[in-house]
Amino acid sequence: MPPAAKAEVTAAYGRQSRPQLAHIRPRTGTFYYGSCGSTAYAAAMFVPTAAATYAEQVASQDDGAAMKYFSRSGNGSWTLIASDGLPRDPHGCAAIRQIPAPLAALWADCLAVP
Repeated sequence: MPPAAKAEVTAAYGRQSRPQLAHIRPRTGTFYYGSCGSTAYAAAMFVPTAAATYAEQVASQDDGAAMKYFSRSGNGSWTLIASDGLPRDPHGCAAIRQIPAPLAALWADCLAVP
């Protein structure tokens, strides 16, 4: 994984969220990264940091706490492409059609959530 990928994905999710989330981090053990062809993919669950505002804490509940999926073509920007439903599909990221099946298999279907 490129060293900046985790920070880039976190920043992209923060910008694309409503409200925007500045004080978040990937939940420990939930960050996945890989590529298929020229497209990079990432998945993570996000949690608020100690500096999070009340609005950020509220936004991080329910759907905000679901696994989020991202893609980036070439040197483009990370884009949120999908989110787990509630409740989460028991097949994890294997059920997310935007994630290539070989990558979901490599990530063990994103089911290793602590």
